[in-house]
Amino acid sequence: MRLINRISATAAAVAMVAGLAGAVQAAEWKGWNIHVADYPNTVAMDRFAELLDEKTDGRITLKMFHGGTLGSQPDAIEQLRIGAIAIGNFNLGPIGPVAPEANVVSLPFIFKDMEHMHRAMDGAPGDQISAGMEKKGIVALAWYDSGARSFYNAKKPITTPADVAGMKVRVMNNDLYSGMISALGGNPSPMAFSEVYQSLKTGVVDGAENNWPSYESTGHFEVAGYYSLSQHLIIPECVCINADVYNGLSDADKTAVREAARESAVLQRELWAKRAEASREKVMKAGVKFNDIADKQAFQDAMKPVYARFLETNADLKPLVEAIQATQ
Repeated sequence: MRLINRISATAAAVAMVAGLAGAVQAAEWKGWNIHVADYPNTVAMDRFAELLDEKTDGRITLKMFHGGTLGSQPDAIEQLRIGAIAIGNFNLGPIGPVAPEANVVSLPFIFKDMEHMHRAMDGAPGDQISAGMEKKGIVALAWYDSGARSFYNAKKPITTPADVAGMKVRVMNNDLYSGMISALGGNPSPMAFSEVYQSLKTGVVDGAENNWPSYESTGHFEVAGYYSLSQHLIIPECVCINADVYNGLSDADKTAVREAARESAVLQRELWAKRAEASREKVMKAGVKFNDIADKQAFQDAMKPVYARFLETNADLKPLVEAIQATQ
């Protein structure tokens, strides 16, 4: 009887330890996303959370907070770095000041088109950028689309750099973007995105630049009816995780997390492409005058001074720039 009792007690102890171990391994993560409901990124991040739960058999659950409810993007990036949140869907633009490798994708015309960006980010250059981000506490699990930014204005089609000369163009607040407009002979006008519509309407600026969905959803097409497909900036987004959280996972869970993120990226890219095409169709039906720029070489050549200034202070990033440009 004593032997049976000892066996039973031992079995109970083992079961309790196993239960405690399971409890230690289980985790609920908080995730940040700036986008609203039904946006491609929001749908994809919710799918990422579902996949995470499935692939880890419930050991890891992700509670997403959409619409920037946990703070602005720069604030959320810092929260992720210190571990206040585990997961974030960030644009690489605001990560650039934190991790110089990420700033490379903000160089104008670094990518030829969306497909070139996908090949580079899904390959060795993307791995190099992720390695640079990891030094700052951020691990990139997968790359999302945020479209290609092109010029639009209220005056004329843009087909050559000379068409930008003298034009007042709104840009995001980044020296690389201001340098791009200056190199084309234009006058860069950094301003908040919320001010752009009225500035276009009143002539404070002649034009701006953005992707199809932003051009359409903001109504900018109503006051700037020329859209020229320059695709001068193609800035990817990431599904990112706190480095300490990621490095504390088992190898099996690391694999599961990456697989879930990459599967969500496939969905996000599909949804983004559909959203972009729908926005394009809407503004074209509204009478927007669209023109493609088949040969962007003149624009790319004009960016040489921008690249030279960037590499003066980031000489160690020259191999990364060249690797992206050489990606086939």
